[in-house]
Amino acid sequence: MTDQDKIAAEILRQTAERGAGKSICPSEVARALAPEEEAWRRLLGPVRATAIRLARDGRLDVLRKGKPVDPAAEVRGVIRLRAPGGQSGNDETDTGGEE
Repeated sequence: MTDQDKIAAEILRQTAERGAGKSICPSEVARALAPEEEAWRRLLGPVRATAIRLARDGRLDVLRKGKPVDPAAEVRGVIRLRAPGGQSGNDETDTGGEE
């Protein structure tokens, strides 16, 4: 299993565990894979890239300000991740958490 596969598996595990309409912060994925601060911070870029790839494959929604973004466009700024098909605007955990 490659690092990208491990990241994808952790993203999908956490979004499924969080449940429909709920989102996670990419930093939650990074922290789960590398608990030490310096290590998880280095993982944020790969987590974002993997999340966007999953979104392009239709396996994940990438959110900005609580709304899904087009993964084919450049995705900038604070994002959150959720299982696909969640209701926009119903995400209780979408607080623009740290990244």
